[in-house]
Amino acid sequence: MTASTSGAPSQPEPGLSIGIFILGDEILSGKREDRHFTKVREILSSRGLGLSWVQYLGDDRQRCVSAFEQSFASQDLVFSFGGIGSTPDDNTRQAVAKALHLPLILHPQAEALIRQRSEETGQPCTPERLRMGEFPKGASIIPNAYNRIPGFSIHRHYFLPGFPVMAWPMMESVLDQSYSMFFSESCEIDQSLLVAGIFEATVTPLLERLDKAYPDLRIYSLPSAPSPGDSGPRRLLELGVKTRLVATQGQAEERLGVAYNELRQGVLELGGLISKESLVRR
Repeated sequence: MTASTSGAPSQPEPGLSIGIFILGDEILSGKREDRHFTKVREILSSRGLGLSWVQYLGDDRQRCVSAFEQSFASQDLVFSFGGIGSTPDDNTRQAVAKALHLPLILHPQAEALIRQRSEETGQPCTPERLRMGEFPKGASIIPNAYNRIPGFSIHRHYFLPGFPVMAWPMMESVLDQSYSMFFSESCEIDQSLLVAGIFEATVTPLLERLDKAYPDLRIYSLPSAPSPGDSGPRRLLELGVKTRLVATQGQAEERLGVAYNELRQGVLELGGLISKESLVRR
């Protein structure tokens, strides 16, 4: 069996917007620490891809339905982690079905895999266990090499277990089998400066002007302040320009340099005191 290509594009598109859902009350309450966000960025970055958005959801089914309705209405590639088990707090399968106005049905391949796993472990194959193979009608399975209990995919959305040891290899398999046409040798380049002596409100018009002039770049401001008792400047701003570059985008890197120079000059004209400049590639 191979990972589903349900909803995968037949040919490369100009770009790929990727989002993730991380589900579970245990994440929001702090009983479990989320590890997916950092790892997903690593998995995507190693393939020249980037993460466009992330959303944390608890176990409230209607809230999940609303979030899934919105993401299904987009063209995004979406990975969801957690909530596909069989206990009452696992609502992902039901929420997806409701969001798509589809019935839940026992997927025959999922049923076979669950029965096989039950036989291997000596556990009875109860209706509750088989419930883990009930997916929205039309969904395809995502094989799980760890314990055979599959995830499912539908409309460019991939629903994976919450356990990292299962979910991360499943995500990598989906990407490598269905979306390799989007992979590229790329890096994020981020050029920034640390400035004191001006308020963020003072520099905002400059940032807005650059944002309009360079819509292909990300212009950002990260204000910070020292802890009480520190002797450094009271107002510190990290201002910068960043973008993701592939090997063939020499012109994009040149534009980033031009935008950064305009930012630097504008800061000086506003009376800002530049204490540090950096250029980071990752």
